[in-house]
Amino acid sequence: MDEAERLPYVDEHSTVVAAGPNATWGALLHVLEASVSSAAPHLARMLGCADVGASGPRPLAVGSAFTGFHVAAAEEPHELALAGSHRFSSYALVFRLEDLGAGRTRLHAETRAEFPGLKGRAYRALVIGARGHVLAIRRILAAVRRRAQKDGGADG
Repeated sequence: MDEAERLPYVDEHSTVVAAGPNATWGALLHVLEASVSSAAPHLARMLGCADVGASGPRPLAVGSAFTGFHVAAAEEPHELALAGSHRFSSYALVFRLEDLGAGRTRLHAETRAEFPGLKGRAYRALVIGARGHVLAIRRILAAVRRRAQKDGGADG
């Protein structure tokens, strides 16, 4: 996962899911495809994103891409690394699933990014400083938790 690891650490958030790793993995793939990929392609083009639309294998695997991200690494059901870049930033979002036993999983979302130059610092202030990033990650984690618990329970 060199692509993500080379970037500076930004933050990490986690939630406990009342479902096993397999159900949580499936929910994660579904939620990412539905929510992150719904980002407007025209905004991605304006930012100069490297990944502008959906391509590659489905369900998400190495070689898959969607607006703003491509799958840099995938180790089902343990880790999924998304990476991307645009004019103001290079970034990665790494999801790790930790089996807690008894049909429970801790889902971690780690963000890594660099924001080069003056425009990059301004972009960081808008996205990270204004807490939009935190709200988006928490929304994704909550959606994965809800879907995994509804669909999978212990790991169905």
